[in-house]
Amino acid sequence: MPAHPAPAAFAADPSLHLRADGISFSYPDRRVLTDVSLVVPAGRPTGLLGENGSGKSTLLRILAGQLAADTGSCDAPGPVGVLAQELPFGPDTTLTAVLADALERSRRLERALIAAGEELATGDDGPTARASHRFDMLLAEATLADVWNADRRAEEVLAGLSLDVLAPATALGRISGGQLERLALAHLLISRPTSWLLDEPTNHLDDAGAAFLAATITAHPGPVLIASHDRAFLDEATHAQLDLDPAESPAATESGGLTAYTGGFSDYLLARFEARDRWEHRYRTEQEELTVLRQAVKDSAAVGHEGAAPRTEARASKKFYADRNAAVVSRRLRESRARLAQLEQHQVRRPPAELTLTHLPAAASRTAAGAVQLAASEVAVAGRLAPTSVSLSAGQRLLVTGPNGSGKTTLLDVIAGALAPSSGTVARPRSLRIGYLGQDDAAVPGRTVRQHLQAASRTAGAEEEGTPELFGLISPRDLDRPLTLLSRGQLRRVMLAAVLLDPPELLVLDEPTNHLALLTATRLEAALEGWEGTVLIASHDRWLRRRWQDAVLELPGGPAGD
Repeated sequence: MPAHPAPAAFAADPSLHLRADGISFSYPDRRVLTDVSLVVPAGRPTGLLGENGSGKSTLLRILAGQLAADTGSCDAPGPVGVLAQELPFGPDTTLTAVLADALERSRRLERALIAAGEELATGDDGPTARASHRFDMLLAEATLADVWNADRRAEEVLAGLSLDVLAPATALGRISGGQLERLALAHLLISRPTSWLLDEPTNHLDDAGAAFLAATITAHPGPVLIASHDRAFLDEATHAQLDLDPAESPAATESGGLTAYTGGFSDYLLARFEARDRWEHRYRTEQEELTVLRQAVKDSAAVGHEGAAPRTEARASKKFYADRNAAVVSRRLRESRARLAQLEQHQVRRPPAELTLTHLPAAASRTAAGAVQLAASEVAVAGRLAPTSVSLSAGQRLLVTGPNGSGKTTLLDVIAGALAPSSGTVARPRSLRIGYLGQDDAAVPGRTVRQHLQAASRTAGAEEEGTPELFGLISPRDLDRPLTLLSRGQLRRVMLAAVLLDPPELLVLDEPTNHLALLTATRLEAALEGWEGTVLIASHDRWLRRRWQDAVLELPGGPAGD
C-alpha cells in the first residue's frame, strides 16, 4: 500500500484533474492506442501499466502535447512537467545555471503576485474586479507552485537525490550519466509544474532516493501519472493504476481502452489476476454454451413425417399429446435460437495469450544436489571489482546486491567466464553448462527473432528446422521481425528465451527484471522459485530483494561508484 496518504488540498477541484477522451494513435506499421479515455485526479498519483509495446510512452507524449493523437482529446492542467532523459543545456552549463532555470517560474510568479498586490493597493477608486480576479488567479497558481518555499525545496531535492555533493560551479560535462538523469528529475521537482508525467523516474536512484521521490509525489497536489518498471516504487508512490493491457470486452466491439484499478501495485496485482481468471472462466463457459445451443438448433426436427398411418381414436389421442409436446419443443427451440443470437452478439472476446513466462525447462543435472558447483576465491578486476569470494552449491539460489558501481555485473561476468579476473581464481567444471542473461544484450543487426533462436538452438545441439520453443515470452507473429526493430522489453524476452533453449545447470541473470513488463517480471520470479537448478542473480530491484528468501551477497560501494 502507499506509504503516505494523498493530500486533501486541491484534490476535490476537478479543474486540476488530468483528462483524456477517446485517444487513438497509430504508427505506420501498427496501432498502439485505441479509444483510450482516462482521468488522473489531482492529489492521487496514478501508475500507468501495460505490456512492452502497449503504448505507455506514446500516451505520455500525447498527454504532454509532444505528439498529436489521431483521434480524441486531452487536457492536462498546465504547466505540464515531463521527465526529460536529457536536459536542454550544453556541457559547459553549470549546476548553478540549471537550478536558476528550475527556479525561474517561482521567481516570476512571486514578482507577478507582488505587482498584482500593489495594483490592488494603489487603485484610486479601490480595487477593480479585473485586478481582484488577476490577484486571486496568481495567488492560486503561486500557492499550487509553492513559490514561497522554492529555495528550501531546491536544497531538499538536491539532498534527496544525492546531488548535494556536487559543487555549484560544476559543469554538466563533468557529471556522470546517472547524475545527469537525477539532475533532470531534480529540475522538474524544483520547478514544480502542476501536472507531472514521469517515464521511469527511478532510473539511477538508490533506495533512499526512491523513497524521497515517492514522498514528494504523494505530497504533490496536482495530477501525477507514472510509467515505471519499479514495482516497489509504484506500491509506495501511487494510489491508483491504469492498465493498457487487454481486458474483458465484447467480441463484437473494437478492442482498446484501458482498465482502472484502485490502490497500489500490490492491490492491482491481486485484482488483475482475479479479473483475468474471471475473463477466462466466462469465455470458456460461453463457448461451451454456444456449442450446446448450436447443436440443439441443428438437431431440432419438425413434428410429424410423411407416410404416417391413418388416424384412429387411439392415434388421435396420441396426436393430441404429440401436438402439445411439439408446442413445448417449438417454444424451447425459439428460446434456444434467441439465446444463441444474444450470446453470439454479446460474447466476450477470447483472452489473448499473455506474454508471460510459461515455464522453465528442466535444469541440466550433472552435479549432485548440495555439492559445490563453482567457487570464486578473492577474484578482483582492477577499477571495477574489489576482491570477492563466493561459492555456489548445486541447487543454490544467490542474490548479489550493492550500490551502483559496486561491481555486480563484473562479478557475474567473471563467474560466467565472460571476463578474466585481474587476480584471484574461479574453479568450475569444464563441462558446467551456464546460461547467462546479460544486463544489456545487444540486438544482432540483420538477424530476425527466429534466426536468433535457431542459432541458440544449434548451439544447444538441437535441430535448426521448425519453430523454436518460445516459453510464452515471444508472440509467434514477432518471429520474423528484425531484432533491431524490437523494443527493449521485447528484445529482453528474446534473449531470455535464447538462454533457456539450452537448459543450464547454472542460470546467471544480471538485472533480469529490467525492461520486462511488471506481470512478466513477477511470473519470472515465481518460476525461478520452483526451479531445481542453481540461480545467481544480480539486481537492484527492491520488489525482488524484499521478497528474496535465500542467500544474499552484498557488495560494498566500489571505485566505479556513480
